[in-house]
Amino acid sequence: MKIIIAGAYAIGTYLAKLLSRNDQDIVLIDDDEERLSNISSDYDLMTVHASPPSVKALFIGVTPDENLNMNSCMLAKALGAKKTVAKISNHELTAPDLTDFFKNMGINSLIYPENLAAQDITNGLKMSWVRQRWEVHNSALIMLGIKLREACEILNEPLKDLCKPETPYHIVAIKRGNETIIPRGDDELKIYDLVYFMTTRNYVPYIRKLVGKEHYVDVKNVMIMGGGNTALRAALTLPDYMSAKIIEIDEKRCEYINEVVNNDQIMVINASKTTPVDNELIPTGEIADLTGTPLDFREPHAIGDRIDVENEQLANGGGYDHNWIIDRKSDHDMEFAASVFDPSTGRFMEVFSDQPALQFYSGNFFDGTTMGKYNRPLR
Repeated sequence: MKIIIAGAYAIGTYLAKLLSRNDQDIVLIDDDEERLSNISSDYDLMTVHASPPSVKALFIGVTPDENLNMNSCMLAKALGAKKTVAKISNHELTAPDLTDFFKNMGINSLIYPENLAAQDITNGLKMSWVRQRWEVHNSALIMLGIKLREACEILNEPLKDLCKPETPYHIVAIKRGNETIIPRGDDELKIYDLVYFMTTRNYVPYIRKLVGKEHYVDVKNVMIMGGGNTALRAALTLPDYMSAKIIEIDEKRCEYINEVVNNDQIMVINASKTTPVDNELIPTGEIADLTGTPLDFREPHAIGDRIDVENEQLANGGGYDHNWIIDRKSDHDMEFAASVFDPSTGRFMEVFSDQPALQFYSGNFFDGTTMGKYNRPLR
């Protein structure tokens, strides 16, 4: 395939080197001759000192200017490019509801490097016992790079005795010192080998036991030095069981990060009674007083302040998922029911209703795997 890359910066140069090794027909374009001269003599590719031209191939725009990348992709598509890819610096453009819009504009794919880096960081933290991890075919297969230690159960045995048709994994490569081995049946795994296992998600715990990594403690507390975009994206995509602390020297940047990450809304519900539920969230038929409980929102409270307090109703719902009986003065007038304030944006919402009650749900079953607006995880 003929591939044209616009921009001989770090990402463009890396892509050109990587793809040229795979016998692709690479053209690297940049308006700086010095950047081009640093790569052209060492790799099998063509460099062109120019601005992005008309192309009939895959076009990748990876200059530091996202506007130039997107505009170049639109021009390339209009001039016959089969597929276009643009590097961007604004993560909001990766929102799923914008995908069709950009495709109609002539941009097939958007790359936000900080988001990709954050995903790698999060994946690494989820499996601290794994050196490297890749998900293949929409996560149908997982490849794990694992350093073998003394506790590994499959050392010094021929692979033909280990990897049989019914075995739920395959060993696809072995890194031993500076040597990379494509394994055969007579090869054996040695201590300190970096071994690459291909398996499916449900057999990952089995692999962990096999290589003797069950005693490795899972990461729960993360400290990130520097509050750049990668750090921010990583903090927003960490699973719920991990807590993160970001250390940043710039006070204004700290304030911004705090607003984005810690955006717990303040809520008021004009209700002194509720209808309790059982552990299957079915109402019991009782009417209970809320005074002194974490479900009492007659005074303003951040939604997350008391959600982890030991309380039977919170335990039954996994958080807030309850019906509040509004303290009404009449049976038919529109009256104040609730309000919510978002400190990070200044948004304020009031709810007035002529109904006897309202239901509030705090998203207890969103675990961060479902993505919402602007590609932010719902949790």
